[in-house]
Amino acid sequence: MSRRLATSKKAIIQGLWLLVGWAALGLGAIGVVLPVLPTTPFVILAAFAFGNGSPKLQKRLHDHRTFGPMIAEWNATGAIAPKYKAIAVVMMAAALTASILMGMRPMVIAIQSICMIGAGTFVLTRPNGSA
Repeated sequence: MSRRLATSKKAIIQGLWLLVGWAALGLGAIGVVLPVLPTTPFVILAAFAFGNGSPKLQKRLHDHRTFGPMIAEWNATGAIAPKYKAIAVVMMAAALTASILMGMRPMVIAIQSICMIGAGTFVLTRPNGSA
């Protein structure tokens, strides 16, 4: 493989990681105001993706006043602070309740329930961190 082709392939892969990072960060930002999306997993995914696409952006997330400690704790122990676990579960329950009250179709409620049960189980089974 020529040096030029290898450099081009590396640039494409870095670009894809950047795209994943920005998409995850965008979904995390939406999750701050929309209870259907959990912020923490998307921010952690963004940090991981930026680590492969742009160490500079990863460092900015790690140094962030709000997200930095959360990412560091996840990297060190895979832990989520009980406060964030509670917020995640309450917000998921609120979103599901809102969907039911808005009269969403039963199939939508079922899919949403399955996704939230999966996400809630994952969050609640992580070790407790500090915060």
